[in-house]
This record gives sequence, structure tokens and C-alpha cells, in this order.
Amino acid sequence: MPDEQIVYVVDDDQGMRDSTLWLFESVGLKAVPFSSGQAFLEACDPKANACVLLDIRMPGMGGLHVQEEMQRREIHLPVIFVSGHADVPIVVRAFKAGAIDFIEKPYNEQLLLDSVQQALNRQPVMMAGQHQSALQERLASLTPREQDVFLPLVKGYTNREIAEQLGISVKTVDLYRSRVMKRLAADHLPALVGMAIAAGMVDPLDLRAT
Repeated sequence: MPDEQIVYVVDDDQGMRDSTLWLFESVGLKAVPFSSGQAFLEACDPKANACVLLDIRMPGMGGLHVQEEMQRREIHLPVIFVSGHADVPIVVRAFKAGAIDFIEKPYNEQLLLDSVQQALNRQPVMMAGQHQSALQERLASLTPREQDVFLPLVKGYTNREIAEQLGISVKTVDLYRSRVMKRLAADHLPALVGMAIAAGMVDPLDLRAT
């Protein structure tokens, strides 16, 4: 079946691989598991109608290195990263290198399925399913204070650091952060970072080092 859709699942956690395979198979998607990035690179079909669900943190070759090696080998399959540790510089680096989505573990099953389906259909998802104009409209709806919190947040500053910068309490930053997430319809930090990148608001040279 040349048009069969495939999801390559690359994760060193066998329990995560098994549950993810079960999820995809339950909706009729073929899933092919790999326990390491090297095994995936040697066995994947670059011409397949496929996407790659790639764990960021793995022993040996981590997800970002797998992504870099895919580019060197001209394997142009859409990549969706998953990670239990989604710090901002990693998220930005992944998006800048061409990832189309970044989902935190433990992930929402419907969110993952939607992202995979859009990847298989070659539809961009890094703006959380929104068109550029809709994204710009939502960003423009932020109040000045929400904007003050949003920008350092996506650059990797902690709530405490933002509070010190703005001369407000950490509790107030928490409040504004939740309002920003709600206004932008983002359910996790990687989604906010993806929006900032898509809108050209994040400069990789201006990110916090970790």
C-alpha cells in the first residue's frame, strides 16, 4: 500500500512506545516503533507517507541530534517532538530546525492524534492549528501587562525573574501567565513558544541559556 500512512515512534521508554502504538492502532494508523534514534535512521523510509514522533531525551543520540541527522541525510519527514522536560531553549531550537509540533508528556491523547493527523496531511501545526492572521489577532488582543509577561516567558525567564523585572509579585505573574495562556488558547508552554516563533517575536540569540 504505497499511500499507507505511517507513524514512526522513536522512544527509549518501552511502556511509552507500547501505549503510543496501541493509541495509533486503535484509530487505524500504522505505527512502527524504534527504541533508539540510530535504529530509526537506519530503517525508516524517507519516501513514505509518514511522520516521526520523536522523544527529545534518549540515551546515546537524543531527539535533536536525530533531527539534525535527518536533515543531513535529506530525510524530510515531518517531526513531532515529545518530552517530559520542555524548557524554552530546547523548544525553540526544535522549531527553528523544522519541527512542526512539540507535545509535553504525559500528553493528551486527542492532542497527539490531531497533531499526527495534521503532520501526515502536511499541514502546519506549530501555531496550534491557527492561521497566521488569527494568531496575529490573538497576540494583538493581549493587554500591555500581559505582553510584558508573555515576552520574557517565551524567552525562558522564570516567574520569579519576571516578577523582579516588572516589580510585581510572583502571584501576580502567575495570574497574568494563566490569562495569557487562556487568551492565546495555549495549554502548555511549547505552544506559546511556537506562536512567538511563528509571529517572529522570538530571537534565538535573545534566549536564556540553561
